Amino acid sequence: MSENKLWSIDEVSAFLDVPKQTLYQWRTKHYGPTGRKVGKYVRYDPEVVMAWFNAQPEAA
Repeated sequence: MSENKLWSIDEVSAFLDVPKQTLYQWRTKHYGPTGRKVGKYVRYDPEVVMAWFNAQPEAA
C-alpha cells in the first residue's frame, strides 16, 4: 500500500471524473479499482486506483 492516505469515494470520483454512483455500481459489478471497507466506509489505495486507470485501453 502507498505511504499516502487512503482515498475516499469522493476523491476517487474526482480523480476519475465519474459520479460517485458510478463507482458504487462498478463495485457491485466487480469492475473498477478495488476498494476496501473500513467500517462502513469504502477506501481506496491511490496506487491501486492509478494502476487500474493505467491498465484501461486508451480508446474509449
